[in-house]
Amino acid sequence: MTVTDERAGRTSRSPAAPSRGRNEIRALTTLGFDELSGFPGAIRDMHLGIAERAFRAVGPAGRPVQLVHDELSRRAYGAVVAGTSLIGRSAGAVIDQAGIGHGVRLSERRAGSAAIAALNGLIGDRIERSGSDLHERASVRVGGEAVTIEKRSLQTAFPDAGGRLVVFLHGLMGDEFYWELHAPAAGGSYGARLAAELGCTPVYLRYNTGLHISENGRDVARLLDELVACWPAEVTEIALVGHSMGGLIARSAAHQGSRSGQPWAARVRHIVSLGSPHLGAPLEQGAHVLAEALHALPETRMGGAFLRKRSAGIRDLRHGSLVDEDWRGRDPNALRSAACREVPLLEGATHCFVSATITRNPRHPVGQLLGDILVLVPSATGRGRTRRIPFGDEHGLHVSPTHHLALLNHPEVYARLREWLEGDEQTR
Repeated sequence: MTVTDERAGRTSRSPAAPSRGRNEIRALTTLGFDELSGFPGAIRDMHLGIAERAFRAVGPAGRPVQLVHDELSRRAYGAVVAGTSLIGRSAGAVIDQAGIGHGVRLSERRAGSAAIAALNGLIGDRIERSGSDLHERASVRVGGEAVTIEKRSLQTAFPDAGGRLVVFLHGLMGDEFYWELHAPAAGGSYGARLAAELGCTPVYLRYNTGLHISENGRDVARLLDELVACWPAEVTEIALVGHSMGGLIARSAAHQGSRSGQPWAARVRHIVSLGSPHLGAPLEQGAHVLAEALHALPETRMGGAFLRKRSAGIRDLRHGSLVDEDWRGRDPNALRSAACREVPLLEGATHCFVSATITRNPRHPVGQLLGDILVLVPSATGRGRTRRIPFGDEHGLHVSPTHHLALLNHPEVYARLREWLEGDEQTR
């Protein structure tokens, strides 16, 4: 069964065949064999590329031998690919017949959720297109479980629901459990402390970080629109707090929600980005160049093909792309890409940002080179040589020495976060 995906005008299979039901263990098994079956093809291409060079050196006399060699090689590798695929399908059938995995929700457990989140981050766009049960749809989560967006379910999940929501958006390969990292040492998670000290209601989202940032932004905007409409109390204020990629998704969601006239966007008072690569991430920029360099030579093409498999979400971190126009109809492997569209900041909201370096002095050469390990200070603050995000200096914070993941629960960050949100409370 197929359905049309309105995101990019593409067609994808429905999430799961109704007759089989959701089975994450079967999906993991199938994915493993699918990925394994791709390796022989990559080795074949490298093998044939190297052979082409060797036969070219021999000259015309070696052409008949090359034809035989290439045909036998293709058949041999093809047989391995077909055999691996057959084993994968057979394993899936055995799992179904034995009833293995039915009722088991790996994605609702911390370890299982972390593994699936990593897979979604790496190849989540392909996982979604295949209709796999591993695809993480944008959802509100409590205790690992997805909450149905209707009033009764929300009342049960949020018995102390108030009108001031703080929505937390995780980063690449993350999930809502990441917001508990380092929490004990920091005196509690951001959400728990804001609830206790300011009376805010924390709401944690989960989504497939391998999708384009603009796709996740659109999904999050729709989810928040539905959430606010069904929330047990009248929603008066919303703060979006995003870590890493989550900060970009927050900006994209706010932009798309506002442009679509969704009521929730008008209630956003703060958008806070913690170590978000607004101007791009150097690791993805380097991976992009390396992938194309490796792919250019037959001897290294396998490595290039592997790097080319990185997800759309990872690719969007190259420049911090927030809208469809940045990727639709463009060659994702082009070394020279068109300029990233600059998205205006949401009117009526205070845009706050946090940067970090692993060195105490942010101007130290190591700190300038590595930033917080994953994001550099100019990108986190939106102040680059050729691009600038119009954040206000008074709404920024730099912490050091610390690293990227420490921003998930950091005493200095919480103090400033509370100050930003408390300022709204005092002016009401």
